[in-house]
Amino acid sequence: MISDKESRKQLVAHLEGGLAYASIESFIDAIPFGKIRKRPSGLPYSFYEVFFHIWFAQKDILDYINSPEYSPKEWPTDYWPDVPEPASEEEWEDLKANYFEDRKLLKDHLLNEEFDLGQPVLNSQDHTLLREILLVIEHTAYHTGQLLLIQRLLGVYDN
Repeated sequence: MISDKESRKQLVAHLEGGLAYASIESFIDAIPFGKIRKRPSGLPYSFYEVFFHIWFAQKDILDYINSPEYSPKEWPTDYWPDVPEPASEEEWEDLKANYFEDRKLLKDHLLNEEFDLGQPVLNSQDHTLLREILLVIEHTAYHTGQLLLIQRLLGVYDN
């Protein structure tokens, strides 16, 4: 039987990606800033819109787990940006940095053995830390595939 500590490390590895799906850091900087706003033919979203959605959902779950001031967000309005591109390249870089910082906070929380994987999180009596981490992993994996597809359709990603 593996230890709780080892289980947490395995969950972190899945959270980071690269096992069953590509890690976001392995391809996110390959797309030129000028292409992150383009919606490939037949798709209703841009690379930026999908990445924003991944970040927002992850941030919402992080707050749900940790913040005593958490308030539920409006679906789907709050989870998707109002525009297909950021206002500036600086805003894009900030979004990427925020995503990775929030993911680090999730990893730190997950690795902190003071938080029982099976106990309810701060803002729920029904949802456990394990459930919330798995939700982030599944959600990120699903949309990572979309990001790669968008890059391929834009002629950026060819692996």
